[in-house]
Amino acid sequence: MKRRFFKIIGMVAIVSGSLIGCTKDLNRYPLNDVTSETVYANAAGYKMAMAKIYGGFSTTSSVGTDKSDIEGVDAGTSEFTRMFWYLQELVTDEALIFWTNDEGVPALRSYAWDSQNVLTKGLYYRILFTITLCNDFLSQCTDAKLAARGISGADATNIKRYRDEVRFIRAYQYWAGMDLYGNLPFSLEVSSTPPSQIKRADLFKFIESELKALESTSSNLAEPRTNEYGRVDKGAVWALFARMYLNAEVYTSEKKYDEAVVYSKKVIDAGYTLATTYRNLFLADNNITGKSEFILTANYDGIKTQSYGASTILSHGCTNNSSVATDSLGVIGAWAGFKTTSKIVQLFPSALSNSPDKRASFTGGSNTTVSNYSDYANGGGVSIIKFRNLKSDGTKGSDNTGLYVDTDFPLFRLAEMYLIYAEAKLRGGNGDGTLALNYFNSLRRRAYQSNAGDVAILDLDLILDERARELHWEGHRRTDLIRFGKFTGGTYVWPWKGGVATGQSIDAYRALYPIPASDLNVNLNLKQNPGY
Repeated sequence: MKRRFFKIIGMVAIVSGSLIGCTKDLNRYPLNDVTSETVYANAAGYKMAMAKIYGGFSTTSSVGTDKSDIEGVDAGTSEFTRMFWYLQELVTDEALIFWTNDEGVPALRSYAWDSQNVLTKGLYYRILFTITLCNDFLSQCTDAKLAARGISGADATNIKRYRDEVRFIRAYQYWAGMDLYGNLPFSLEVSSTPPSQIKRADLFKFIESELKALESTSSNLAEPRTNEYGRVDKGAVWALFARMYLNAEVYTSEKKYDEAVVYSKKVIDAGYTLATTYRNLFLADNNITGKSEFILTANYDGIKTQSYGASTILSHGCTNNSSVATDSLGVIGAWAGFKTTSKIVQLFPSALSNSPDKRASFTGGSNTTVSNYSDYANGGGVSIIKFRNLKSDGTKGSDNTGLYVDTDFPLFRLAEMYLIYAEAKLRGGNGDGTLALNYFNSLRRRAYQSNAGDVAILDLDLILDERARELHWEGHRRTDLIRFGKFTGGTYVWPWKGGVATGQSIDAYRALYPIPASDLNVNLNLKQNPGY
């Protein structure tokens, strides 16, 4: 279960110490007394090392919230899910951030980030750091190494499963890097030699081949919904396949909508079910209330996996009213961080007056337009209350101070697969139109608690809008807008796009983030993305 598995995160400082590289060369190890031979001496060491890798989704280090595995970025900001959320949401119509004193944020707000921006750089190095950890782990899991260390029987069987879970995490991290940065440094081993750069289309093929191996009959991965909560199984493999194939035309210029239909359907048919109540998916006990729908999560625990990660900032950061924070969100502070744009509010009928679509949950008054992007309290606009540190029975999370939250962040959930199936069918995939409509309307029926929101005909614009209604603030929006041709240019303009109140066109090259200048300086194999 979630709490038990991640209890060991705090015990893996010794593993971290052997694997941390520096931001200039993430493949080099420091010289110290801790070696792979001591870390991987027994089966328990393997599980601790695996926990370190999983922990990168929701923690900044193994030794406290004020420390980070990644140099040069604020420790509290530096875990994967928070930085991924920043780069996927803060440059879209879904989220506006008011923390202008946070390094790197002003450039995101003004759409003027460059190759030295600390946030685009920080996530790049977090991704490569995690890949390095995965490469080292996989090098220690060969049958020969297990035999040499006297690890056999059930322990060896378990480690072979760990091996495939880590192999998936490496593929997931490469997918995130491919989506955000395009052409990445690529290596499948730990080496002091600077890695070569792989083209985006070739990286797509590599990830595809890894996922095919992980779904095969020879894979050691658990079948869907049979692994410990928060750990990878074949359902996660199929979910990443579906997401990647839906975006294949962006990544490779090749359409793969048939494949997106096939793999989203595999997930749908694997026994997952929609949670009865939408808002329960984002509560402090969502490891219970969302378990039937979640395919893979980044796990948080207010006592055992403390961080200022995505779930924490989204619980604290959506109001400046301390009573709202305490009573409605279950946290100690109103951090006045995030609002949304009027474009998102307009997607919900009567959003500010008890919308029949129960996914609408806004706070901050009746003025939906942010007129002053420097004044959270008086500048207009509303925020979204989605992630809460309250359990379904109304009690608060496990941290009595109310600072750190228990709310897990969904990396994949069933609702996304319904929407992938419907969109891929509309884009020409070989799916069932009636089934696609049924999947779409099943989400609407949960949202409306009736069939009052049903639609009779699907189109792509409706799909994009529904993705915002269903998946807002879950880290999808930038990728969605790019796929629909609405992120760059002036085809679709939202308030504060391009850094101005009325919105303006942004250059096409900003569909990718830059390779950090610091990595270009030390690895001559790398070339910068156009425009930077």
